[in-house]
Amino acid sequence: MKIIHLEVGSLGTNCYIAWCEFTKKAVVIDPGGDPARILSALRSEGLSVDAIINTHGHADHVMANTKIQEVTKAPLWIHSADADMLGSGSRNLSSFLGGATSCGTADRLLKDGDVLTIGEFAIKVLHTPGHTPGGICLLSDKAVFVGDTLFAESIGRTDFPGGSYSQLINSIKTKLMTLEDDVKAYPGHGPATTIGWERRQNPFIQ
Repeated sequence: MKIIHLEVGSLGTNCYIAWCEFTKKAVVIDPGGDPARILSALRSEGLSVDAIINTHGHADHVMANTKIQEVTKAPLWIHSADADMLGSGSRNLSSFLGGATSCGTADRLLKDGDVLTIGEFAIKVLHTPGHTPGGICLLSDKAVFVGDTLFAESIGRTDFPGGSYSQLINSIKTKLMTLEDDVKAYPGHGPATTIGWERRQNPFIQ
């Protein structure tokens, strides 16, 4: 699996393109803005998109869904508990960011334990509620895309509607801190980190 990282949108969201170097099949994770840049990155590597995956339903992670879908014809996947956020500007917070209130319609509702095959690599869905009810992380071998569940030496906010601090901490401890130290974590904002580093240095989970 290869990874392209793009910082997109007004809030500097990390959009990731994870792709198979053998088949050129890809998944776009959290296209939160700047669809032209995302599409350009796909074209530059000659990639076909098998799916668009939102780690959760907040606007800064979903606002380019529709444009990417229109061009690539790829299905949109999100956890079932966040699916209705896509069509609600108040729930996905897009109405506060001055963007589109509707950000596509889910083609597949994900659940904990789902295994998604992209080319010759697989992604396992980890349901990690707390930032939102349907927040997920995506695990593939030694990489995990953690959305706004975990940040480098920090954690996601829990003061938005549907957030829960106790739920988020439980998600991190039971779903992420059980992974091996050398698993690299790719968050929705800020720099990448490792599970081992967060286990030792993150003040929220000591």
